[in-house]
Amino acid sequence: QEKKLWYEFLCKYPFRFQRQKVIACYIVDFYCSSAKLVVELDGGGHFTEEQQRYDRKRTTLLQRFDLCVLRFTNLEVINNFEGVCFEIDKAVKEHT
Repeated sequence: QEKKLWYEFLCKYPFRFQRQKVIACYIVDFYCSSAKLVVELDGGGHFTEEQQRYDRKRTTLLQRFDLCVLRFTNLEVINNFEGVCFEIDKAVKEHT
């Protein structure tokens, strides 16, 4: 679903996004520096209690860098692609 979001939306988006950007000790799925926005896509492995704790810790650290973190599930990308793109666009416009 990362490829779908990248090739069908983010790579053509007017604000520049980077894929697999290293921030601190983490690699985020997508990053827009002008909006200070991180977009993460979560697959099935993100629904375990352990993974959710890890994701919360990671989000907290990223927020300490004054970054906004948006999380979507792979199912959201599959079933509501336009809605995901709308939310990303809205966040970028709010933070630039």
